[in-house]
Amino acid sequence: MKTGLTILALLAAAPLAAQTVTPAIKAALADPGRPAADKARDARSHPGEILAFAGIKPGMKVADFMMGAGYWTHILSPLVGPKGHVYGYQSSEFVKLRPAYGEEQKAAVAAHGNASAVTTPWQEVAFPEPLDAIITVQNYHDLHLNLSPADNATVTTKRLYEALKPGGLFLVIDHAANSDPGFKAPNSLHRIDPGAARTEIESVGFRYVGSSRLLANPADPKDKLVFDPGIRGKTDQFIFLFRKPK
Repeated sequence: MKTGLTILALLAAAPLAAQTVTPAIKAALADPGRPAADKARDARSHPGEILAFAGIKPGMKVADFMMGAGYWTHILSPLVGPKGHVYGYQSSEFVKLRPAYGEEQKAAVAAHGNASAVTTPWQEVAFPEPLDAIITVQNYHDLHLNLSPADNATVTTKRLYEALKPGGLFLVIDHAANSDPGFKAPNSLHRIDPGAARTEIESVGFRYVGSSRLLANPADPKDKLVFDPGIRGKTDQFIFLFRKPK
């Protein structure tokens, strides 16, 4: 069992910043269609290094799972190009709670000819074709919210596993919590224990590829709600990459 592994051990890996940001990624980041507010966020979000680490390339079929306002969709679409496709996913549970999520989803994909919106209940998530990669940023913990069944995270993650081609990649970035094997922090703090998350994701068949501390903040005590003004935008975040075995 990996639940006993320390967070430091889980996050030990070759520095993500050492990854080469490809010309295709640089071009996607410079795309004139990206919102100015998104470009201003790049300095703290490090999308170039992250997408290089995940191996996202032109021609790939990729899902932006729990896409929010589309920050990652606006980068992925020009990156995968006309031979690729991006599926901007939002759960029907979230759209019901906040209809603006659905409007933001539609607006983001409408800006790109190679992007489509997908909305389903979490446990019914599926895509029109097998995918090369799925990314989810600051949202994996939401699968543990009380608005869903107790088995939601494992059932939904298994659906994501099935949506990938053999060898497909699953990139997970989220706000780190202190040790929390019972998954209480997602509801109270909108965080998740990295060790518990890794064990859960591997339990459905994914194999762990690596991780990075690029978005880490050792000064974060991890005991505050991520929306707290004192920590918002400065949380300790983990970056995990998994692969579906070939």
